[in-house]
Amino acid sequence: MVQPWFEKAKLGIFIHYGIYAVDGISESWSFYNGRVSYEDYMKQLDGFTASKFDADKWADLFEKSGAKYAVLTTKHHDGVALWDTKYSDLNVVKKTPAKRDLIKEYAKALTDRGIKLGMYYSLIDWSHPDYASVYEGGKVPEDLSKVNRFCSPTDGVQDEEAWQRFLEFNNNQLRELLTDYGKVDLLWFDGDWERSAEQWNLPAFKDYLLSFNPELIINSRLQGHGDYKTPEQGLPITRPVGPWEFCTTINSSWGYQHDDDYYKTLNQIIRMFCDCITMGGNMLLDVGPMEDGTIPQRQEETLIGLGNWIRTHEEAIYETDEGIHTRYYLGGSTVSKDRQTLYLFVYDDPKESVCLKGLSNKIKKITVLHSGKELTYEIQGGVPWFNIPGTTWIHMTPEDAHENVTVLKIELEGELDMYGGSGAVVTHN
Repeated sequence: MVQPWFEKAKLGIFIHYGIYAVDGISESWSFYNGRVSYEDYMKQLDGFTASKFDADKWADLFEKSGAKYAVLTTKHHDGVALWDTKYSDLNVVKKTPAKRDLIKEYAKALTDRGIKLGMYYSLIDWSHPDYASVYEGGKVPEDLSKVNRFCSPTDGVQDEEAWQRFLEFNNNQLRELLTDYGKVDLLWFDGDWERSAEQWNLPAFKDYLLSFNPELIINSRLQGHGDYKTPEQGLPITRPVGPWEFCTTINSSWGYQHDDDYYKTLNQIIRMFCDCITMGGNMLLDVGPMEDGTIPQRQEETLIGLGNWIRTHEEAIYETDEGIHTRYYLGGSTVSKDRQTLYLFVYDDPKESVCLKGLSNKIKKITVLHSGKELTYEIQGGVPWFNIPGTTWIHMTPEDAHENVTVLKIELEGELDMYGGSGAVVTHN
């Protein structure tokens, strides 16, 4: 069940950190797709030092970004755990020069700052001897030449005894994560697509997880038994139904890759964030720390820049509800909890004015949020005897604009009333 804090959070930080940062290659998928051999991939264990890993610095940075929660990859599909698990030697404490329980330090740093604690966990494990067929839904495909080479058995016939051992292995590792590091607020699963709900032992598996913390939030990647939707990389065109979160990268890679300079600009990140909260969702923005545990400077600068913008405009972000439909305003927006203030996100510099249609309320005042400057406006058209509002033209020039996204604060008489609807209001059609 989604807890109230989640939909109020607006921003979270995703962290993909693991041995894949040593050579700067794709996490797990690099050997799955044959770009490197499994043996060469695992050689990265010898180079993983986490020598400059400082969880407090991470947490300070996340706090500066405006994030209210964070999610760290405790174990990706490669099976390498970032904590001292008793159920596998394949972890950074036993198998790498780091010899540190990174989850312990991460959990403490976040908890000390009041940042909600999230943990990513891969349900699948391509290194585990009992992890059987990886066929979607457990169905054997017609062409076995195209399946994962790390599947065992390759014919897709399930060894039920081995599979039950693997499920117990997952249960044991998850028990460690949910009991050894304080209260975990969110579990972010991945890999559910390789098995059916029945094979994952759902819904009993979810009941097991909630037995450790009834307030635990679980993402959607649990074969229909999750609590909220997690669209990835592609920003939704229409609002997903129910609680949701958009996870995306700062450049084009989840984990650290040396040669990935394909970065989104700060302005693009802010616009994407505004689009998310306009539609009532959160943004989970990913960083990929380098092997030594430091976050690349450009990623750090992006988080700080985002945080600076959020702090300047926080009344339009936190403690607000989703905005009005784009049929009323061709941009993003949010509405205050008392529904008496409408905030418009102006993405580009206007030539002479900003157009708002369908507003039935009388306006008390319009100001530019970052400067406090009051703007004039005029209302043209409308049929008042049929309660049809005119078009509101807000006089704004490029000189009034913020260097990134400008926020206009429209104070209203009474609760927001949009013509043809309640103003509630980003509809699903």
